[in-house]
Amino acid sequence: MPETSGHKPSVLFVCVHNAGRSQMAAAWLTHLAGDRFEVRSAGSAPADQVNPAVTEAMHEVGIDISAETPKILTVDAVQESDVCVTMGCGDACPVFPGKRYLDWKLDDPAGQGVGAVRPIRDQIKTLVEKLVTEVTPENRGTTA
Repeated sequence: MPETSGHKPSVLFVCVHNAGRSQMAAAWLTHLAGDRFEVRSAGSAPADQVNPAVTEAMHEVGIDISAETPKILTVDAVQESDVCVTMGCGDACPVFPGKRYLDWKLDDPAGQGVGAVRPIRDQIKTLVEKLVTEVTPENRGTTA
């Protein structure tokens, strides 16, 4: 990712339905990094609504995602992002040169109760914390 003065790193989280994993990841990044990142999430086949168990699990840690709605993955969203994190969406995410791609292997919370969603939520938090340290400009070093 090129260093440009004032550039805010942008991250796109993608899963199939944009109703669980990608919503949690986007919420965690916003919660943990504030406005230091542009945060997007999308799905290759978006659901009608965010999974209620996911909303409840995030509410338990003080993060409200009840107003979020699943969004369709677009080529523009990928092109406008510095980092694309996929979570079980296979080859649905278009690949562009110069982008950083990560694939997080996570259980799908679809059809699960809040008890099954909590460990996924916590695993996503750990991955997002690691991502923040890797992508934050002051932590990336100065080598080109």
